[in-house]
Order: sequence, then C-alpha cells, then structure tokens
Amino acid sequence: MFLRFCDRPSDSPYIERVWRGRSDGGGPFVSVAAGHLELVVTRLADVTMVTVRGPETRATTIDCPPDGEWAAIRFRLGVHMPALPTRLLVDHRDANLPVSADGLFVLQGSRWPLPDLENAERYVEALARRGVIARDEVVDAAIRGGRQPLTIRSVQRHFRRTTGMTHGLFRQIERARHAANLLRDGASILDTVHEAGYFDQAHLSRSLKVLIGETPAGVVGHDAQLSFLYKTG
Repeated sequence: MFLRFCDRPSDSPYIERVWRGRSDGGGPFVSVAAGHLELVVTRLADVTMVTVRGPETRATTIDCPPDGEWAAIRFRLGVHMPALPTRLLVDHRDANLPVSADGLFVLQGSRWPLPDLENAERYVEALARRGVIARDEVVDAAIRGGRQPLTIRSVQRHFRRTTGMTHGLFRQIERARHAANLLRDGASILDTVHEAGYFDQAHLSRSLKVLIGETPAGVVGHDAQLSFLYKTG
C-alpha cells in the first residue's frame, strides 16, 4: 500500500476529525464514498493547493501522484459553506484554490493562511465567526435522532440542501464504511452482514462494490489501495 494515513477526532462542533496522508509512490487508488465536506491542503513537488472537497456518492478510481502530502479538516455533517452550496461540490466537482507565494489562499473573498492541523479547532472557529462556514441544526438533530418540530419532508429538504445528498444515502455510505472496517479488523463476511445490518451477503457485496469499490473478499485481501477509511464506530 503506497498511501499512509493518520488521524485524530475533534470535540469541535464543526470538525468531525483531522487527518494527514502521504504517498510513498504513485498509482491508482479507490476513492471510497464519503458524506462529509472537507478542507484539504495538497502539497506536491511543484504545487501547493487548497481544495474544498465535497461528498462522494460512489467509489471511483483515481491516479495518485507520487511523494504527495495531504492535510485535511473533515467537517461534521451539517457544516456547510453558505456561499458555496455543497450540492455543487458532490462527486469530485471540488473547488481548487491556488496558494500564493506568501502562503495565503482566497476563500469566499478573504485571504486565509494554510490551516495548521494542530490548531484546527481555532482555525475553524475563525471561519465560523467570519461566516465562511455554518451549522444546520436540523441536520445535526436528524443525525442524533433528536425530536424536532419540522415535518419529515422539511427535514429531508434541509438535509439535501446542506449535505448534497439524502439522509438515506448518507446512512448507506456510513454503513458501507463501517462494514469495510469490520472486515479489515478480521470479522467474517457473515458476521459483518449481521453487525452492519445488511439483509444477506449479496446485499453487502452490492453495497461495498458501489460505495467502497471492492467486494467483501477484496476488502479482506487488501486487493486495492483505498482512500482514507477511518473507523466510524
């Protein structure tokens, strides 16, 4: 495997976790489905770039450059950029922001330094104070299963507008990621079917093929290099 990752969770109301990645070599990898908005700094030999990366509704194969470094803030579900709708960023329609010689980049009309992951929480608080990011409390309550006065249809509209996908699709993505980690940790395919809540092995296989890009056996055998797949449970 030529991609290596490390991460830490966050207690910030805006940040789900921060992660770093590095490629020891280049080649194709599978970018697995993901439901969260991210702010990613990419450092290659000849360029440094900031990307606002949207959710991914399916797995896709991408070429990875050699000797690259990535540092990312993964926002909590419901965090969005009011001036840059998440629906416009879904499935690799990312916003790439060039970094100037002084190490600054422009985000929503203001110049910002590159984020320092050691102080990601303070950095994101500044983004929130300036109105660059915001939280949708309706989406947050939907994820936590809390009661709210809105109709189901209104909640669904909030969810789609804020995240770029339906609540049902988000749950499918999280379940597939959880199943992939169970398999990687040594669970049998049948135990994974039960633990992750699939109907049967065929249901698990179809889901993983679309959302993770691998069959259950392929996940167990590490047949393909996968993108960052942190544990969801």
